[in-house]
Amino acid sequence: MSWGHKMKSVKSLLLGAAAGLFAVAGAQAADLPVKAKPVQYVKICSLYGVGFYYIPGTDMCIKVGGYARMQAEWGSVNGVSPGTNGPQGFATAATSSPFGTITNGQFDRASNNFNMTGRGVLTVDARNQSEYGTVRGYIRLGGQSISNGVATPTFFFERAFIQFAGFTFGRTQSFFDVFSTTERYNYNESKTSGDTYNYGVDLMGYTAQFGNGFSASVSAESPHYLATSAVVDGTNAPFFAGGTTTDVAGHNMPDIVGQLRIDQNWGYLGISGAIHQVAGRYFTASNAPPITHPDDKMGWAAQIGGELNLPWNDTVGAGFTWTKGAVGYATKAGSWQIQNGSTAGFGWLTDGIFDGPGIPASANTEIHLTNAWSANAAYEHFWNQRWRTSLYGGYTKVWYDGATTNLINSHLPGAAGTTPCGVPVAGSVWPPMSASFAGGNSCSPDFSFYQVGSRTQWNVTKDFYMGVDVTYTHLNTAFKGGFNGNLTLASGRVITSNDDQNTWSGVFRTQYNFNASNEGSSVVFGR
Repeated sequence: MSWGHKMKSVKSLLLGAAAGLFAVAGAQAADLPVKAKPVQYVKICSLYGVGFYYIPGTDMCIKVGGYARMQAEWGSVNGVSPGTNGPQGFATAATSSPFGTITNGQFDRASNNFNMTGRGVLTVDARNQSEYGTVRGYIRLGGQSISNGVATPTFFFERAFIQFAGFTFGRTQSFFDVFSTTERYNYNESKTSGDTYNYGVDLMGYTAQFGNGFSASVSAESPHYLATSAVVDGTNAPFFAGGTTTDVAGHNMPDIVGQLRIDQNWGYLGISGAIHQVAGRYFTASNAPPITHPDDKMGWAAQIGGELNLPWNDTVGAGFTWTKGAVGYATKAGSWQIQNGSTAGFGWLTDGIFDGPGIPASANTEIHLTNAWSANAAYEHFWNQRWRTSLYGGYTKVWYDGATTNLINSHLPGAAGTTPCGVPVAGSVWPPMSASFAGGNSCSPDFSFYQVGSRTQWNVTKDFYMGVDVTYTHLNTAFKGGFNGNLTLASGRVITSNDDQNTWSGVFRTQYNFNASNEGSSVVFGR
């Protein structure tokens, strides 16, 4: 074979091999997987508003949010101004009361007048559909640390409820609440309101929607405020004394609450009512026969309130509450104890009072129900999209009828052998105290108080704000007047007179909300 033929053969072989390689490469390239489109691991759920997404592998939509907060306070603790002191009474050097060591409201060198509170809150809102409509579960919980020289971390939860076909089961805001300034217009909690916004109440309720914004609700709720106002036995726990001060029976029935409401573009208007069982334990100090007790009574409360959206974007609102034997619906302040220098102001809060055999000797009585009413109002002005200022105020009055006042006065301390406001006490002073009422005392257990304030807030962004809230509190004290001698408290503080008191409170707050939910209203889905 000639050289030319050899070269042609090699060339043909190389071309054939190249063609084969390209064919194989093409076949292998055809077998390689094509790059997949991006997978949406978090699928947006648009059924219930912004911020919801589907839990992978389910048809349930969830929204996770919360907030971080820091606030510096003077004259308040965690947004609560000083003055209240447990359910009843206060401690003197001659008594032992669980409330005697309280310093809030004393305004002396032992008081923590400046405090700082750090708080972190998590909210979870989960929903999906059933053949009966939306099923919803909502949780709001968190932790906080109140620092007044020593940090005291605590855990709390304010909401944990289920909503289904108009029913609400769990812990949420009471259906009795219609209007309050708490957190809506101020940072300092409104003592002139009995609202449950900041802590919730356990309940089972139902809401019927009639269209055009009309709704009606009814619920069975835990008697949540009995820790601050309950039933008192005048012989075991006389006013102006110390020691154990309540004689309330165990819970035998829930509070029954109802509300009618209309929500419109112009705002809302609502009325509500509650029935509350008032029950004492026993007439005798022990359970020794004969075991007798006062008959139970039913207390009640009613409220009307609403809020108006003004044409220039400002808002104004007001509410009025009237109660008899259910005073916790009118105020969450509890009993009062404010001390400034050598003067003090007091006020005692109860659902009802009864009397039994004791010192001095007295006959068994029925439960006398306590009266109270409160009014609250507020106005918020928007200077622009970022700045707003609110003005708010409230007033609460607590009073006792003539028979109850006489019962209370029969146990007031006086000089040996007498009480200035009631029946004689034979032989010695009752209860044992280091002072007694002087002549000229009002001899009235009635008291009232009011709060007024203003908050200005700067919304740095839609999620982050800073603000200042200043509140003035004034107490019109019960049993206004002087003492025979000085009253020495368990803390060693010496009080020479009983008079009206007032305090100032200030709060500076910063708060960052992240994907915050709508606070979990128990009345309307998504409100």
